[in-house]
Amino acid sequence: MQNSRETIIIRTSIIGILANIALASFKAFAGLFSHSIAIILDAVNNLTDALSSLVTIIGTKLAGKPADKQHPFGHGRAEYLSAMVISVIILYAGFTSLVESVKKIISPQTPDYSKSTLIVVSAAIIIKFLLGIFVKATGKKVNSDSLTASGQDAFMDSMISLTTFIAAIVFIYFNISLESYLGLLISFVILKSGFETLRETLSKILGERINAEISHSVKKTITSVEPEINGAFDLVLNNYGPDKHLGSVHIEIPDTWTADKIDMVSRKITQTVYEKHNIIVTAVGIYSINTKHNSAAQIREKVWNIVHEHKDILQMHGFFIDEANKIMRFDIIVSFDSPDMHIMYNHVVDDVKQAFPDYDIQVQFDFDISD
Repeated sequence: MQNSRETIIIRTSIIGILANIALASFKAFAGLFSHSIAIILDAVNNLTDALSSLVTIIGTKLAGKPADKQHPFGHGRAEYLSAMVISVIILYAGFTSLVESVKKIISPQTPDYSKSTLIVVSAAIIIKFLLGIFVKATGKKVNSDSLTASGQDAFMDSMISLTTFIAAIVFIYFNISLESYLGLLISFVILKSGFETLRETLSKILGERINAEISHSVKKTITSVEPEINGAFDLVLNNYGPDKHLGSVHIEIPDTWTADKIDMVSRKITQTVYEKHNIIVTAVGIYSINTKHNSAAQIREKVWNIVHEHKDILQMHGFFIDEANKIMRFDIIVSFDSPDMHIMYNHVVDDVKQAFPDYDIQVQFDFDISD
């Protein structure tokens, strides 16, 4: 599957390189011939797009390298680095365009549009629009940030070419030159695209929360493995590149399960999750549920009510009572929206201790990392 994905990304990028080089050549000729700064900048932008596609190919090849001793989880994150390089290229193109546009505003040059120039620009609009749709759709299909960014950039280019075409029509019929100001607008559009791409890529490198849909789906798969699994919690997925996640989870099970059953179910969970979601579960932790004391359920309900009196507590799980040693333990998830998460945690612990003074209250502080 990885080879197929890599092939699709490389093939799509090569199509983008060839198309952009051809467009840049025609636009450069038309821009120089007509003295149009907007068309020349559009040509430069096409060259940066070709370079972006080349970076995508290099990043994909690096990401496809197998795991080794130094990088046991593979090289998948190289794709995020390539997307970051693309964003820097886009920003450089935008800054260069901005400088040239300001120069032309200070020292304007009257354009000289011809019929052939308009044909080149109109053809570029259609080609870049179709290329943008194709590359972006392919990027989403194979989950490639680099391709998606390139596709969005191509779509923006078609809009830029459209404004260039409109400016040419305005000059021909009304003798009003919008060239330099249009170049300025193009520069800001390019810079905006670069900043957005950089921000999204850095966010993924830093580590984003699990997609809620994926989290729900994985937890549903886990609880379906064995009817006695009461719930799946604390799902942590670490991203090692597009379509490559490793993580861990806790499950609530009866306190009567034997070690061999826990081992069997844990192995079945890892296998099933990998088959259905292509996610590697590296560890399955357990929370035991009281089955030997009838009072446990009543106490749990009382504690649950105390905990959820606090609006910033999203969930309580892993509840267990050791009656012999008077120990009560459970986990709570505190919302990131809480003004002070640790103060909220202490309030909950104090309230439970006040209601059950005879117990050693052991509460684990959990973050809202998934759904």
